[in-house]
Order: sequence, then structure tokens, then C-alpha cells
Amino acid sequence: MKQTLLLLLILISFSSCYNIERNCKDYKTGLFYSEVKTADTIYKSTFTRTDTLQVEIYKGKIDSSNVRWINDCEMIYNTINPKNIAERKDVHLKILTTTDSSYTFEYSYVGENTKQRGVAYKRKQ
Repeated sequence: MKQTLLLLLILISFSSCYNIERNCKDYKTGLFYSEVKTADTIYKSTFTRTDTLQVEIYKGKIDSSNVRWINDCEMIYNTINPKNIAERKDVHLKILTTTDSSYTFEYSYVGENTKQRGVAYKRKQ
């Protein structure tokens, strides 16, 4: 009985140490395609990101934002030439998981609790 209990404790301790591996550095720069689903709508865009700048094309319109990395997996970006009040708000983006060609992320306006999720795919340049 003691051996079974000891074995069970060891198995539980190993399973609780499991962490999702994120290779966020692979996604700091490059050309990307993203999809964000809200309710019944899927929003698609393409963007190019450098260490400090992101240029996005959404519905034929180009939007540029300054990028500030908090750590390897989180960044804050703000629109360079905002056209309305919503575009003046900074956006916080966090990479949640990565694969060899994509990452899952969540984002929200800084200071707000409502978060959206999406997936970005790295494209060949």
C-alpha cells in the first residue's frame, strides 16, 4: 500500500510540472497572417513586424503601430496616427502557445479585462 501511494505521489508531482513550451523569440519579427474570431465573424489581416514597428493590412487599409516588448512573449503596441479614440488606446498582446509555424495569442486594450484570442501564422518572406 505504501509503495502504491508513493508511486502515485511521484506521478502526480511529475504531471504538475508540465509547462507549455513557447518559442516566442521566433515571432518577434517577420511577415504574418492572423485570424481572430469574435462571435460569428472571423477577422483576417496580414502584418509585418520588426523589433519596434508593426505594419498591418486589414480590409485594404494600412495601419502602423509602434511596438514595445515587455518580455519575449508580451508586447504593447500603439497606433502611430490614430484616427479615433479607440485607436489612441495601447494594446497589450501576449503569446500563449507556439508551434513551428504559428502562435496563439490574446490581446486587449491596456487596462481592460476583456480579452480576445487569435492565431497568427508566420509567412515566408
